[in-house]
Amino acid sequence: MKRRILIIGASGQIGTELTSFLRQQYGPDQVIASDIRKRAIIPEVDGPFEVLDATDKEALLALVIKHDIGHVYLMAAMLSATGELHPMKAWDLNMSTLFNVLNLAKDGYIDRIFWPSSIAVFGPTTPREQTPQHTIMEPSTVYGISKQTGERWCAYYFAKYGVDVRSLRYPGLISYKTPPGGGTTDYAIDIYHKALNEGTYSCFLSAETTLPMMYMDDAIRATITLMEAPSDQVKIRSSYNLAGMSFDPVAIAASIQKHLPDFTMTYAPDFRQAIADSWPKSIDDSHAQNDWGWAAQFDLETTTKVMLASLKSQY
Repeated sequence: MKRRILIIGASGQIGTELTSFLRQQYGPDQVIASDIRKRAIIPEVDGPFEVLDATDKEALLALVIKHDIGHVYLMAAMLSATGELHPMKAWDLNMSTLFNVLNLAKDGYIDRIFWPSSIAVFGPTTPREQTPQHTIMEPSTVYGISKQTGERWCAYYFAKYGVDVRSLRYPGLISYKTPPGGGTTDYAIDIYHKALNEGTYSCFLSAETTLPMMYMDDAIRATITLMEAPSDQVKIRSSYNLAGMSFDPVAIAASIQKHLPDFTMTYAPDFRQAIADSWPKSIDDSHAQNDWGWAAQFDLETTTKVMLASLKSQY
């Protein structure tokens, strides 16, 4: 029997949908969902669930042995905005979980790791238009610092110990299935809820703040495609740039107004504005395209159409 898949952080924004996709692909019993606490998981992802604190390496090892785990998706993290409020907690969580999983692979317990990075690895000195794969990286948030450090450790464990670790620098992710998770780009989820529920939205970023974004289905497809790619196609072992679309709050509001003409938006930038100002506006993901055939499918108009149609039943 093929070894099983473990998803750490399965109740989170990405983990919930990743669990669903993987269970549809491999069967419910082949995918073990875990999180630090039991939370209601959406019906289509029903299957084995384990309560796991991934900072506890002994508990993690026991679970890996119990379920004969081959692939681990480490999706547990404290995101950008939340991390700025709890810097040491964010650093400890984001780094200790990564080391625990890397060392399991180094010691031969697991075969392959997916660990997500982020556009937060870039900083105010990074070229902001079509940010290249290899460039200046001076992140200014705890989240970004932990992701940049994690990238270097992933590359080190691959070079030094042959650990098969794979990673993507996610842009801001948009989804209707799970609520916003404490990220700076989460306005692009909240805005759809408020448009349907209240008809207006107060945006915590300024009107001209352009950021790279991606619809969740594209992000999940990229993740699984990278994890299933032959090892010789995975040429970057730190983390791949990944692009979907780039837009500012004015553009997303305009796309909503095509469906809801009376929708209005105001602007009240808060501490998250400084975080957004340190990030790229657009991403060059040509390495992902060339190495393992990546191509995004969702643009802003398609995303807005799907988000409004899917959320309408909630309101």
